[in-house]
Amino acid sequence: MNKKIVLSSVLCSLLAATSYADSNPIAIAIHGGAGVITRDALDEDKERAIRETLEFALRSGYAVLEQGGSSEQAIINAIIALESSPLFNAGVGAVYTHDATHELDASIMLGHNRQAGAVSGIQFTEHPILAAQAVLHQSVHVMLSGDGADEFSRSIGLPQVENSFFNTPFRREQLDRAKQQTSELKAISNDHEQIALLLDDEFKFGTVGAVALDQSGNLAAGTSTGGMTNKRFGRVGDAPIIGAGTFADNDSCAVSATGHGEYFIRYNVASDICARVEYLGESIEIAGQQVISKLLEVGGTGGVIITNRDGAISMPFNTEGMYRASIDASGKVTVQIFSDED
Repeated sequence: MNKKIVLSSVLCSLLAATSYADSNPIAIAIHGGAGVITRDALDEDKERAIRETLEFALRSGYAVLEQGGSSEQAIINAIIALESSPLFNAGVGAVYTHDATHELDASIMLGHNRQAGAVSGIQFTEHPILAAQAVLHQSVHVMLSGDGADEFSRSIGLPQVENSFFNTPFRREQLDRAKQQTSELKAISNDHEQIALLLDDEFKFGTVGAVALDQSGNLAAGTSTGGMTNKRFGRVGDAPIIGAGTFADNDSCAVSATGHGEYFIRYNVASDICARVEYLGESIEIAGQQVISKLLEVGGTGGVIITNRDGAISMPFNTEGMYRASIDASGKVTVQIFSDED
């Protein structure tokens, strides 16, 4: 074949790919947890700090997408920003276990090949989401837990810290209050599930997460958490469970969840939403609302963030508030906390 024809063909292909990438939508959404979040519970300074941190994390991820980077790297950047803030129950702001330590969970999933990585119960890795990403790329497994997850993290050179690195006075106060309330509830009931339902929501909620669509049309989702205040016996919630707290598939959508993890696991929340989109043809708005509404009927509370390959965003929840922010395919920016914000 004539060299000029070959070069012309290659050039046309490159130009077409560039044009496609430039015109393809990008989008990102993040959350910092759901629960009883009211204006009375947040003073002006704390509310401002939360909104500023949400926007910083959002734009940290969006900058990657604007530059043609991957949805994977976008959600990693966003979640690292949230893990670095004591305002959220992940990384440095993680809640305490019953034994006054921290056990951290995280997961990530890629929509183009459904590869995933997760860690649970890690105690010494500075950024759990990086450990989950490392499991995805550098391990034959999908999930590692406990000491083994930390050992793996150390072996590949991820930054390590003392467990006390995650200590914050506010979370310690939460632990003391949770222990007191649990003791009072046990005095009137031996029903563990009933006790869990009666506990104040501040002890059950707190997760950060991100979903994104990049210029190549690939979706990704990630979630990170310190879990439930006063948890015992190596309890694991939905955040590291693929299909429960995190799910991504290019044929449907990407989801990250936050809420009462036991219910999100039992009702397979993240993948159920995507299945409704793919098999029933529901929009992400309808699918998300249907699943979250179903949870409310059985006692589970929380919310999700969702995006699809059109760059649409949906962030339904059934609590009084959810820390959330997004930039959709049209470039619309939202940073919201309360349930009555449009």
